[in-house]
Amino acid sequence: MHPYLMPAFIGALVSLPILIFGAWRLAKRWRDLRPRTRWIAFTVLTALELVYWCNVYAWFVEPNRLVVRRYDIESPNWTGAPLTIAAIGDIHVVSPHVPPERVARIVARANALDADLVVLLGDYVGGHTRMVRREPEERAQIAEGLSYLAALDAPLGVVAVIGNHDVWYDRQAVTSALQEAGVATLWNQNVMIDRDAGAFALVGLEDEVTGAPDYARAREGADAGAPEIVLSHSPDVFPGIPATPALTLAAHTHCGQVTIPLIGRPVVPSHFGQRYACGRIEEEGKQMIVTGGIGTSILALRFLNPPEIALITLRAAPED
Repeated sequence: MHPYLMPAFIGALVSLPILIFGAWRLAKRWRDLRPRTRWIAFTVLTALELVYWCNVYAWFVEPNRLVVRRYDIESPNWTGAPLTIAAIGDIHVVSPHVPPERVARIVARANALDADLVVLLGDYVGGHTRMVRREPEERAQIAEGLSYLAALDAPLGVVAVIGNHDVWYDRQAVTSALQEAGVATLWNQNVMIDRDAGAFALVGLEDEVTGAPDYARAREGADAGAPEIVLSHSPDVFPGIPATPALTLAAHTHCGQVTIPLIGRPVVPSHFGQRYACGRIEEEGKQMIVTGGIGTSILALRFLNPPEIALITLRAAPED
């Protein structure tokens, strides 16, 4: 078990017998209590049980799940045959629920989707500490996790952008590891993807937190008139993207990691709050998908936001 999870694990072990003892005491004294006291005690104990099991689920169950979230997008700026894209964000290798070997399982799940293209949306490294200050064993684990990305297999290739955690760790080291794994890595750059239905451009932006995303600069050199897909780690770049790309893909928010029923997502790491928190966003004729990603940051829990791979089918809008 990851050391970060030990306090939560110990808390769960200590709390469970207390709850069991409370239930036993309530059952033993049930007939002696006044009806109003009886139901107050029952309600309090039930609420505590619910909180307990929700915490167990959020810390130890949901972060280890992996779902496929599917989107079907029609865009007037897309031409040719439909394109399927598997989008993976925020892997956070060596974070509490993502040991290196889990990356291999994620890759296998992505390959099983038979997407035309795989895009990686940043934050491959867990934690906030620079590479030079980490123990050799941890650096080796990060390198191992990134090496598993070499097994990603898609007919049109694998393309990545860099996230803020990668820059904090060591952007050049992460970029080199991705390139060694056969992943084209963009930083305010683009790559043209050739296919029988016509070439298109993947425009990859710098990270919004640690860099200076510049769409115009990133688009330089791409074929004029080719359809475009924008890749960004953070969704906060969306207002600055023109209406010409068919789609923008982003990650970073983890969908807030926690969603509380009837309340929403208490924390979303975005300057726009809930506006670009998760899922499909349509704004001023533009479309963006924000994937909830794989790993965790700050708190090693997820609730009602399981780790995911986004599988997007992008197709041309039907003619009027």
